[in-house]
Amino acid sequence: MEKIAGRRFNIDEFREVLKLSRECSTFVGRGAGYSFSQTDSADFLRRMHPYGPAVVMRGRKEANDYYRLLLAEMQERVAQNIAAVPGERFRFYWEGMPIWGKLRNMSELFARLKTPVVVSTYCNSWIFPAFNPDNPFDSMAEAYCSIFIGQDDTWKENYIADKVKRFAIDGILFHDARTCASNSNNRYGMSKRLSDKLGIPHLVINGDLNDLRCFSEEQTVTNIEAFVEQIEESHRENIRRY
Repeated sequence: MEKIAGRRFNIDEFREVLKLSRECSTFVGRGAGYSFSQTDSADFLRRMHPYGPAVVMRGRKEANDYYRLLLAEMQERVAQNIAAVPGERFRFYWEGMPIWGKLRNMSELFARLKTPVVVSTYCNSWIFPAFNPDNPFDSMAEAYCSIFIGQDDTWKENYIADKVKRFAIDGILFHDARTCASNSNNRYGMSKRLSDKLGIPHLVINGDLNDLRCFSEEQTVTNIEAFVEQIEESHRENIRRY
């Protein structure tokens, strides 16, 4: 590694970078906690942009400075009950990777339907509380082995079920990303198992994180609109029944 980098490895500098990375993870985790409040101040799709520093600048002071400002703003918005989608009707859980090239389009769609995506497993991809500067290499291994994508289906299902119950989710959207099988959890029956277990519907969205040739926006919009109508009719039926 030293030969490729053209510099000597400095363990003290490495520990400091890991310390800053853990602080960054803490800020991201706290921000996610505020985002997932009942007065959600920013939906999942709009939150993707602020995750940029945690991806490309983790371990640098500038990233942590950014998240301090962001966290303060989120705290203020939650305190003032500023919702991501005024007049919220239903709440969705997004399972899988975002469709990066359609973040704005999808966010505007859910805003129009007054049904924000308030929770996603993808948000924990840069939260690494196990980082320990005193034990850098072992703690990094533990941290990277602990994120959602590296767990078995039973663990994943329990994780999603907990979030669905905690945040009063009305439906789960599974993104089948054609070029990322390991982050598409609808392929081996998990979507049906969770719907049966939790008693809420799910919808599979066919697309990709990058290759938009795999994504039909018109079809997806139609399917999501129909999905919201299905949930609305189910709620009406429950009201009539009770």
